[in-house]
Amino acid sequence: MKKNIAIIMGGYSTEVNISIKSGNVVYDHLDREKYMPYRILISEEKWVALDALNTEYSVDKNDFSFVLKGEKILFDCVFNAIHGTPGEDGALLAYLNLIQLKHTSAPFYQMALTFNKRDTLSVVQAYGIKTATAVYLNKGDAIDLDAIISKVGLPCFIKPNKAGSSFGISKAHTKETILPAITIAFKEDTEILIESFLEGTEVSVGIISFEGITKVLPITEIVSENDFFDYEAKYNGKSEEITPARITEKQQEKVKKAAKKIYEILNLTGISRSEFIFVNDEPYFLEINMVPGLTAESILPQQALAAGISLQSLFGNAITAALKK
Repeated sequence: MKKNIAIIMGGYSTEVNISIKSGNVVYDHLDREKYMPYRILISEEKWVALDALNTEYSVDKNDFSFVLKGEKILFDCVFNAIHGTPGEDGALLAYLNLIQLKHTSAPFYQMALTFNKRDTLSVVQAYGIKTATAVYLNKGDAIDLDAIISKVGLPCFIKPNKAGSSFGISKAHTKETILPAITIAFKEDTEILIESFLEGTEVSVGIISFEGITKVLPITEIVSENDFFDYEAKYNGKSEEITPARITEKQQEKVKKAAKKIYEILNLTGISRSEFIFVNDEPYFLEINMVPGLTAESILPQQALAAGISLQSLFGNAITAALKK
């Protein structure tokens, strides 16, 4: 019997269009001999299933089902392709847990933790993982620019605490540019980070649970044409992504060890991608993405292909692992 797979995409954040692209790639590459995939578009206005002609069918939130040609479609597993809330922050996964529906992501608490940059950094620092120096602000807090600069220096990065795809991130080179950057970040989230600038080679490390083992994928080096790896660099061709990364064997060993340690410290499962910057051969951890981009051009699928793993195998493996949980 083929398994019915719901591929959830969309979401409530500014990453909605990227998520839809990822979801469609998963839909196109799932093995039709094993799975019957259905695309489920999640938005604040509606939850709907889409057929091949993009006709919409309302999803019953009582059991996450829908009716197609008089037949009630129930799912064996949900493939999570929602970047941002409510897929990547654990909210929707807590609901799936309540209705006892399996999914391809880590448990909802781990997803909520990793989506919160501040809390993730706080946890991994206790295990000796190196990170940038940071100041945390909540919306409405008093802002002392001199104290911020004294702690993190210039230039510095201003980031929303819970957002992806580099939305709302700015690099401030002067004291005068920090406040406008804070305003931009607060448009994405009510909590922000202000981090010290780390100069060095930036790399991305994909880790997946593959055939029952934790597998570190070939490392990607990020070379941005812009001042940093911002939205334009990520999605509009303003960066070069080199897999495998042009780093030394020693650097490779260190960053693989750090990425795997973080994956295991946080008790993760499923697909992940961690970002690091090398400073004097030491990898400094920036953040982790638990629903990374899944288009053919995205970093993690590139890494999987470099490891000899096809997109069909990558996505199928995620479902197989989820069904065994």
